[in-house]
Amino acid sequence: MSLSKFLPEDFDENAVIELIAGKGVYPGETLRKLRRHNLNVKLIAIEGETEDDLYNQFSEEDRARANVGQLGRLLKYTKKFGAKYAIMAGQVTPKKLFKGLVPDLKALTILATLKERNAETIFGAIANELEKVGCKLLDARSFLDEQIAAHGFICGRKWNVEERHLLHGLKIAHECARLDIGQSCVVSRGSVLAVEAWEGTDKMLERAGSFEAKDSLFVKTVKPNQDYRFDVPVIGERTIRKLAASNILNAAVEAGSVIILEPEKTLELANKHGIKIFGI
Repeated sequence: MSLSKFLPEDFDENAVIELIAGKGVYPGETLRKLRRHNLNVKLIAIEGETEDDLYNQFSEEDRARANVGQLGRLLKYTKKFGAKYAIMAGQVTPKKLFKGLVPDLKALTILATLKERNAETIFGAIANELEKVGCKLLDARSFLDEQIAAHGFICGRKWNVEERHLLHGLKIAHECARLDIGQSCVVSRGSVLAVEAWEGTDKMLERAGSFEAKDSLFVKTVKPNQDYRFDVPVIGERTIRKLAASNILNAAVEAGSVIILEPEKTLELANKHGIKIFGI
């Protein structure tokens, strides 16, 4: 039986996998799945982002820390670990990519070659550098197959959102994703209340909630030709709490693409707050 449909066909179960961990529960959830399959995992913790609890689950020889921008250090430990694969999981605080970022020489060299500097080009360049040291960056959905949003109601049985308003929200989210603005939006009865940009989903939901609009709908989607090795859209308990605080009780997520973190806890919390989640 395949470990995950998102893995390459020639995946080597005996090889070392490097978990490049940002903040939140996503890295820990990925680690649990990796260890459930008895895979050999090493950790690259992003300084100031990775949870201490996750870091402490690794021995000294199986873990390392790197600041945002320390590409040379990342590659150094990738080679030291003998990692054949890497998985990126978890977010980096958006402002750290602008304020206080100190790229090392390797990162500066790579950045100088990029005509455009966005998440896709930067992380794509990192993936290329990993490949040069024999490490393949995996689809970040790997091992989380059971947590990918399905079609239809995921939480709840019905809602007050009309189909035309749902399609409008999906259209706006898709267009924002296509333009590389963000992957989420909030709409209400044909009006756009907020779109996600670099500040992230949480801040967008706070802005949208300030309108106190009736029947608001949160939509999360993916880019055309999404590179699932990084920037995979997720929803979890934190998202649900933000939705509830903003009185946004309807959510539509792209089926087959969006990951539901800690699904039991997330859906239980959504039910508690009367939030409906629909996979489209």
